[in-house]
Amino acid sequence: MDRSSREPDDAFAGEARGELSPRSARALWCGSAGLVLTVLGTPVLVAGAEHGWRLPVAVALVLGQVCVLRWQARAPVAVLAATTASGLAVWALLPAVTLTGALLAAQVALCVLSATRPRPVSVRALAAMCLPAPLAFGAGGGAGLAVYLLTVVLAWTAGQWRRAQQARTRAETRRAVVEERARIAREVHDVVAHTLSVMVIQAGAADDVFTERPEQARQALRAIETGARSALGELRLLLRAFRPDGGEDGIVEQRELGPSLMRLDELADTVRATGMTVRVQCEGAVDGLPAAVDLAAYRIVQEALTNTLRHASGADEVSVRVTVDGECVKVMVVDNGRTTQGRSAVAGAGRGLVGLKERARLVGGGLRAGPLAGGGFEVAARLPVEGAS
Repeated sequence: MDRSSREPDDAFAGEARGELSPRSARALWCGSAGLVLTVLGTPVLVAGAEHGWRLPVAVALVLGQVCVLRWQARAPVAVLAATTASGLAVWALLPAVTLTGALLAAQVALCVLSATRPRPVSVRALAAMCLPAPLAFGAGGGAGLAVYLLTVVLAWTAGQWRRAQQARTRAETRRAVVEERARIAREVHDVVAHTLSVMVIQAGAADDVFTERPEQARQALRAIETGARSALGELRLLLRAFRPDGGEDGIVEQRELGPSLMRLDELADTVRATGMTVRVQCEGAVDGLPAAVDLAAYRIVQEALTNTLRHASGADEVSVRVTVDGECVKVMVVDNGRTTQGRSAVAGAGRGLVGLKERARLVGGGLRAGPLAGGGFEVAARLPVEGAS
């Protein structure tokens, strides 16, 4: 398995384990250290000014907490234990410092643990942080107890909120990856299915006339070569546009050289080479359409023609009509094939037609497909121009 196929899942796994990038971990440490030095360091300096040897010991403990916080994202349980022990030691040395302030670093570690570790682990850590509550009550009464418990619970809740936010982000990222893979799969299906269908029919025709009409067989073989080259070119453009570094240049190149309503005649020629009569009629300007609408309309025509070749029994004629006005693009593809069970209105749930309906829906439009009362099969789509992405 190559690296590119592993990276998305590895990234999700890393996020699920609470791993941070080096830059994010450094930023978290700097913020935590600044908070502890400011909120806890200042009271320690003030309260320890008249306690002789206790002040340097308390300062060393505070600096130790700051250093230990460096590993809070990697080992939050160990950091929580270390900062709790050192915070209790600071409070024992300098009772003038509130227990809530002395355990500030531990509360920060609890917040990080709550955000990055499973809930059962964080709940046990929350319970452990509540154990010193009697000390807070003994030192500050009911108010001291309330403040201590409130700050501990708020730290745990903030971590849970962050964890939920990260879960939503991961879910959105996974959904975006799945949608992008589905879009690429649709593009590849449209290119390959159409080209192979045409090539199979042309190869069969060449085999039928190879002995009696060699020139016609050569014509079919040349058409196969042309179609294969065109499909390879489309696939190259498609992969280039979907490369991470493709950027706007890849999109513009795909728009200019790749599938577009401006290339309907070329598409029709590949089908005509099989002996099918294809009539194309365009009304309105097709060169100023949004890229998404232009591509969707082209693919709808391509898939409809492919379905005619593969499934329209007895069809020898198909008409394509594209109407462009200021509000929408209307696409209609009608063939004269006989209606069979495989092409009934209910059978519109085939994978190809489902893909076409999804294409139309993605640009805000709609598509219907089904047999006509007088015979033949119709695919009709309406794609709005305004608001298309």
